[in-house]
Amino acid sequence: MRILAIETSCDETAVAIVSMMDGVFTIEKSILSSQAKIHALYGGVVPEVAAREHAAWIFPLMKDVGVSPEGEGIDAIAVTAGPGLVPALRIGVELGKTLAWAWNKPLVAVNHLEGHIYSVWLNTEKPPSFPALSLLVSGGHTEFILMKDHGDYTLLGMTRDDAVGEAFDKVAKMLGLPYPGGPQISREALEGDATAISFPRPMLDSQDLDLSFSGLKTAVRVYLSEHDDISVADVSASFLQAVVDTLVAKTMRAITQTKPVSVILSGGVSANRVLRETLQSSISQLDAEVTFHAPDLSLSGDNAVMIAVAGLMKASRGEYVDPLTLVADPNMRLA
Repeated sequence: MRILAIETSCDETAVAIVSMMDGVFTIEKSILSSQAKIHALYGGVVPEVAAREHAAWIFPLMKDVGVSPEGEGIDAIAVTAGPGLVPALRIGVELGKTLAWAWNKPLVAVNHLEGHIYSVWLNTEKPPSFPALSLLVSGGHTEFILMKDHGDYTLLGMTRDDAVGEAFDKVAKMLGLPYPGGPQISREALEGDATAISFPRPMLDSQDLDLSFSGLKTAVRVYLSEHDDISVADVSASFLQAVVDTLVAKTMRAITQTKPVSVILSGGVSANRVLRETLQSSISQLDAEVTFHAPDLSLSGDNAVMIAVAGLMKASRGEYVDPLTLVADPNMRLA
């Protein structure tokens, strides 16, 4: 099967064509237009601006990806239906609906979070086995999800306030670093001392799998207000270490509670080298054999390839939607 995928959930306009044969995925074409520089002017993503940029770029990308005006060679269409910014989502959803109706092709509505999880199926000789524990970390989401099988998800825990990527952005802003904040803090942290400042590791004493980063963010703000001569590198490194320690500790607790055979790290924050290496090292020291999976760095952020893979898996189960009734759902849940 050969699928056309469209992703417009936030500030990345992306189109891809991916095929699947005998369970093997082939990325035929993938193009992405980032709006990061535009939204950096505002210190964050402005939904209406994002939607206008999607509308301006989506058709040039469709042309560049080599899609025939008649949809020749395309077996199905996958589009991100949620969650995300509703003005942005609507651009992709309405295009997907229109193409499905005009070309008489089946339409798959993909949950953006499921797309992130399936990004790890593209860069490994052996895909994750089930049950698989997924730690999904991005600008808008921080969740533990147990994947018992394809399409079978259970939400184990989530952030009660800020997503971890959001916390990175807000702390970066406090430090005077440009948006997006995650990569900036990671760069500064390379030159800093992660033990210089003792920031809290939130909710480690709770036995559940929920998370919280608002208090950690506040601790950084308080530290900055009480110190005139600060090292941006030390603050960045200490904050990053607090985040990593919290995520890894909670993941290890989730492993103990759910006993998965695979652990999946995905989402934009999965690109963080310290988080990847620390989590992988901790898992490798377990007595039980648990495999670790993370996406290729090029697929850690929002992209259409991951939407295509999730769409192909749903299409293989016949999970199509009516293009005349599909609506963008900014609060779409996976589990």
